[in-house]
Amino acid sequence: MFKVGRMNSQRSALRRHPFAIALAAFVVAFIAWQVPQFDFIMYPLRLFVTFIHESGHGLAALISGGQFNRMVVFPNGSGLAMTTGGARWLILPAGYLGAAAFGALLFFFNNRFHHSRALSTVIAIMVALMAVLYTDFLSTAFLVGLGFAGVLGLLAWKASSDLNRLVLNVLAILCALNAVTDLFSLVRNTGITLNGVRNDAAAFSAEVMPLVPPVVWALLWAGLALLMLGAAIYYSLIHPLRRRRATREGASAGRGF
Repeated sequence: MFKVGRMNSQRSALRRHPFAIALAAFVVAFIAWQVPQFDFIMYPLRLFVTFIHESGHGLAALISGGQFNRMVVFPNGSGLAMTTGGARWLILPAGYLGAAAFGALLFFFNNRFHHSRALSTVIAIMVALMAVLYTDFLSTAFLVGLGFAGVLGLLAWKASSDLNRLVLNVLAILCALNAVTDLFSLVRNTGITLNGVRNDAAAFSAEVMPLVPPVVWALLWAGLALLMLGAAIYYSLIHPLRRRRATREGASAGRGF
């Protein structure tokens, strides 16, 4: 009886383990956002999120038949994707929604399938390819892409699965909430530029839907980003737990019968 009880306790702890790492990632992300003393940690993460954001614009251009010429990440954390052709209605929202989709999918795969070291390797290869193919040599974007590729590759090689999962969760949360964290800037600035760089919501309103103000698009994209992250949390953490509980209760009922 003691052995069975101990095994059940260990299984229960393993099931809670992903929740603990996910919660720790949310805490880290929140502290990085809110505490000025941690700006030195948030700064490279912000550059990575911009890298993913601009990659979303570029990939949307390629998907819609256009060209992705190159992307720029500025030292202040803003960015620019230079594209030719393609569907503007798809390219313009693909920065925020692309980053949100990337973050949500990363969170889902990281927490649903426990292969975080392999996932770190895949993400490292992806960002390295984007840096080599679509940035200028030794530019900020180039250094951000290869820098994070190197860090993720090193984590995959040397670090534990738990540390890989924590880091990937933090990156996933920050990317998924890119539209939310930028919402206030987008709402305050309804002009065509934001800090000298095109404001996606204002550009979408001007080029695609002139009758709808930019603040509506900013709110809509932020809402969609929250929905994507919420779905990722539910289907990677909550739904599997509920299904295991239902299976266990069904098995217990069957034995009782």
